[in-house]
Amino acid sequence: MIRPKPRLAVRALILDAEERLLLVNAYPEGRSDLWCAPGGGCEAGQSLPENLIREVREETGLEVEVGPAALVNEFHDPATGFHQVDLYFRCTLRSGALDDAWQDPEGVVTERRFFSRVELASGKIRFKPDLLPEAAWGDTCLYDPLEEIVR
Repeated sequence: MIRPKPRLAVRALILDAEERLLLVNAYPEGRSDLWCAPGGGCEAGQSLPENLIREVREETGLEVEVGPAALVNEFHDPATGFHQVDLYFRCTLRSGALDDAWQDPEGVVTERRFFSRVELASGKIRFKPDLLPEAAWGDTCLYDPLEEIVR
């Protein structure tokens, strides 16, 4: 099997004034209950922060300032050869507020909300990657090794 090159994506770790983490559900029509940090694929010719600012705006309607890297995460699908590397950055909200009327122009993200650290630790919220809380509320840059994709 010819394996495609890894896809590069960027993701935002955004904490609100109450220290809750913004997550999105990127499965239209409720196909999955899996939550992740907002972000997406990088376009050539744009810096990682430029890509992240664009992706966060598209998925949430929010404007952010991109800060330091917090996590490198890899996942793959052995059946298809798909392999993605996500680079997570700590971000600060510059403007905007979550609005239920906001529509992702690509129609991928259908839900967005802030979660407390306690909610994520409860085991009732399904999210990826596993190191997400440690990256969001920590102060170092972490590496989450290659794992199989979860849907």
